[in-house]
Amino acid sequence: MTPANWAGLIVSIIAIVTAFSGAIRWLVKHYLYELKPNGGSSLKDSVVRLEEKVELLHELVFEMVKK
Repeated sequence: MTPANWAGLIVSIIAIVTAFSGAIRWLVKHYLYELKPNGGSSLKDSVVRLEEKVELLHELVFEMVKK
């Protein structure tokens, strides 16, 4: 292979690796955004609301069984 072919191959590999790492970075950034509370619409906020409701139901069932 000529030096020009090697340079083209190296540039191609660098471009592919850069695109792949950029895509992974974008995915991680957006997945982590869903795990932070933001006032009601994130996955974290939904889980917190569900935990509160389950705890309330647990207390109600415990009181009924206790009677």
